[in-house]
Amino acid sequence: MSAETDAARPRTVVVTGASAGLGYHAAEQLAAAGHRVVLATRSAERADAAARSIRQQVPTAVLEHLHVDLADLESVRAAATALQDLGPVDALLNNAGVVGSRAERATAQGLELQVGTNHLGHFAFTGLVLPMLERTGGRVVHLGSIAHRWATLDRRDPLGAGHYSGYRQYGRSKLAVMLFGFELAERLADAGSAVSSVVAHPGLALDSLGPSRPLVTPARDEPAWTRPGERLVAQGKDAGALPLVHATVGAGVRSGEYWGPGGAFQLRGPAAVVRAEPRAHDRTEAARLWQASEQASGVAFALDAFV
Repeated sequence: MSAETDAARPRTVVVTGASAGLGYHAAEQLAAAGHRVVLATRSAERADAAARSIRQQVPTAVLEHLHVDLADLESVRAAATALQDLGPVDALLNNAGVVGSRAERATAQGLELQVGTNHLGHFAFTGLVLPMLERTGGRVVHLGSIAHRWATLDRRDPLGAGHYSGYRQYGRSKLAVMLFGFELAERLADAGSAVSSVVAHPGLALDSLGPSRPLVTPARDEPAWTRPGERLVAQGKDAGALPLVHATVGAGVRSGEYWGPGGAFQLRGPAAVVRAEPRAHDRTEAARLWQASEQASGVAFALDAFV
């Protein structure tokens, strides 16, 4: 299903986790391209700092703030309702996430935090916002990761953690994100929806290699001499945000595609359509995950309404 758009047309784009890291740089780039950006964050204070930083770089930026805590499904529902007051929405960049946690932690509803935030919170938010996107023929972009290459889900409990390992669970959360993103593209196409679903990832993106943004980026404490070596295999988070931004508003992007850095091992390089592991396209696995996600979130996708 084609999702070609005029990249020059201003849009309203919701970016979750827009107060730091990849989300911040994506928001800054979108604002610089003339798009209205909704900074969807948990902290109003950090959103304000991000807005001030963006306006230092883009004085004409058009920004809004939306409070959402993706680790709390009640907050997700409230955010989806509040978003209706901000007018038409053209794109949703599901960027926010928890990266590793030594100790197992839980969401407000008791689910393991990384899967509950990275996947289930966005699953619910997407389902609730989907009618708004349908009205604009919009686009949903899901933040994947190269970490999905080493992950598998438990067939009996796709949302579970099992024997907990922080980085193992992060990979599982990202595999869940990608299974959902690719499966959503298939179901939207089957329903004849005008909405597209795209997965994108930043490669190996480091704060230390990006431009200084004192209001949102922690002070760098590593020696400068390490950076040339890092640049051989990694890139700044500003560069890592480019595939995400292109997947969100770029022309020629098609539903079901996977965008990321086009360099060696997808670690760095210009935005390109790249390959995901076959397990991320497993529709049987995706169906199990989808059913478990609807049950856990209480959000059902009314795709039959588009037929």
